[in-house]
Amino acid sequence: MVLCLFFSCSDKKQHQIDISNINVDFSVKRYEVDFYNATPKSLLNVKEKYPYLFPKSFTDSISLAKINNKQEQELFIESNKIYKDFSSVKKQLSLLFKHVKHYNSKFKEPNVVTMLTNLDYESRVIYTDSLLLISLDAYLGKKHKFYGDYPKYIKENNTKEHIVIDVANAIIDKQVMVSNNRNFVGKMIYEGKKMYLLDLYVPKVVDHEKIGFSLDKFNWAIANEEQIWKYFIDRKLLFNTDTKLNKRFLENAPFSKFYMEQDNLSPGKIGVWVGWQIVRSYMKHNDVSLQELLKINESDLFNKSKYKPKK
Repeated sequence: MVLCLFFSCSDKKQHQIDISNINVDFSVKRYEVDFYNATPKSLLNVKEKYPYLFPKSFTDSISLAKINNKQEQELFIESNKIYKDFSSVKKQLSLLFKHVKHYNSKFKEPNVVTMLTNLDYESRVIYTDSLLLISLDAYLGKKHKFYGDYPKYIKENNTKEHIVIDVANAIIDKQVMVSNNRNFVGKMIYEGKKMYLLDLYVPKVVDHEKIGFSLDKFNWAIANEEQIWKYFIDRKLLFNTDTKLNKRFLENAPFSKFYMEQDNLSPGKIGVWVGWQIVRSYMKHNDVSLQELLKINESDLFNKSKYKPKK
């Protein structure tokens, strides 16, 4: 644990930059507040304010039925208890946008619209170049009663602190070109590049929150890094192109599938975590810009990374 904290602090210092002179300007509109407080008379004003959220098929009768729905009103009330004051989240988003702008001067911060999506955790954040939609009902806290039936690994990220991480990931997904590399180590490194961008964009966020692991699962990954790498090598997985490896080691899941007795102690997507360590090692041993990192193919990066798992 002490070593974990030491390396984490060292990493944070490495990525601290001066963003005091970077200006960002974006608005925050509270769609869910305007919508669920609307009356038949004021609904027209809401539609004019958010035309992109009212397709032709979304008639006034449907809107009013949603507004008066008891369960949706309860969801709005619960969300508003937590997010009546959105200023702390706006401050986090402002810091994020400044960091992104530092590394990419062409980045234009999007305007933010908060909303509710009936607990659809797969659509937490939607990002376009000019607009950012955030579903607040996906961030009510991992112990909230509305998430009673959710798997633990999903609930782990249903917190206010995770909003900025999901927003950063949505931006990163637009910035990192999809890789054509089909082997397992290439896929790990592709995901590792995105995680490294998180290091730069949200340097004050702790590592286990960046990757969405509970603290005990994160510590398991650190303690077993050498054994994980040995497993991949011994079973000749690194250059394997079997797509089943995606579900076993790269996709979000309650645990990774080594097909061993203590699999349940591991976090899901352990391959993403390993790819992150490989990219960190590459950046530590190679004096390259962020743009060069994003351009280099995964095979060359791996060969130059000098990655050696901690014992």
